[in-house]
Amino acid sequence: MTRRDASLTESQYFILAALMKGPLHGYGIIKAAGAATDGRLRIAVGTLYGALERLERADLVAVDHEEIVDGRARRYYRITEKGNEVLGREALRMQQAAALVIGRSPNGGVAPA
Repeated sequence: MTRRDASLTESQYFILAALMKGPLHGYGIIKAAGAATDGRLRIAVGTLYGALERLERADLVAVDHEEIVDGRARRYYRITEKGNEVLGREALRMQQAAALVIGRSPNGGVAPA
């Protein structure tokens, strides 16, 4: 993501998408990403925090606030303006890529039943 045209991983894409509705903590991000994909994407905790660290370094997410729950800090993340821009570009890129395949497929890109 240091290059302007770098693609997001699937996990990064859905992490950013989850944060579009507002700040979430780690477990909330995992649940929102799972719900957005009807359970197809299951982000492991280690994957989530590694992705959040990379997204934070790239200024695509930022820590919004922390709260203490049962004696442990719960960190909430928010998408940044740059994160919204990158997510929008990625969504457009994927839409264009899908349109290319669907437009060339004899059945609209849908597998026969």
